[in-house]
Amino acid sequence: MKEIDPRETSRAYAFEMWMQAPMPMVTFFKTLDVTRLVRLSRKKGLKFNMAMCWCIGRAASGMKEFYLLPVGDKLMRYDTIAVNTIVADRRGEVSSCDIPFSDDLRQFDDDYMRLTRQVAESCENHDLTDSMVIGTSALARYEIDGAVGMYSGVFNNPFLIWGKYKRHLLKTTLTVSFQFHHTQMDGAHAARFLDRVQREINGLRV
Repeated sequence: MKEIDPRETSRAYAFEMWMQAPMPMVTFFKTLDVTRLVRLSRKKGLKFNMAMCWCIGRAASGMKEFYLLPVGDKLMRYDTIAVNTIVADRRGEVSSCDIPFSDDLRQFDDDYMRLTRQVAESCENHDLTDSMVIGTSALARYEIDGAVGMYSGVFNNPFLIWGKYKRHLLKTTLTVSFQFHHTQMDGAHAARFLDRVQREINGLRV
């Protein structure tokens, strides 16, 4: 990653407007049709959460806004992105695990399984500080209608939260929340990203 001059980017106005705002985070909610994701997971023996993280990474990797992130009082540009997941470790607590995004589902699955096992056993976070990390938190056992992430003032990374998916007669749905820093992207970018996540799910080969 490297520091860049915000004035030389499309985020110049947003940087000026939102970097000093007391609450610069925005949260969107969207209900996704995850029918194909559930079918893929069952047919190929994949974890639903892994496949969801891969679709998120795929959607984000094609948008330039996800390679920028305000860090402290600077705007940083990254060459790569990663997707974070929260892992239940052997202590009965939770640890954080960053998985490097790969466009290859098999490679991402291998990295996901290897790194989450490592974190679960070691009880130590796995952090990728040289990638722009998209945070996720899956409360898969619980039916929730939505969640708003906490703004710590330290981490400005985009963050998605979801609970248990809901089965209907002809489809399965999942409501997700997406929190983002307004300096990194505008509402239209965020809405486009969520639409891209849905398209990635719809395009899965089951």
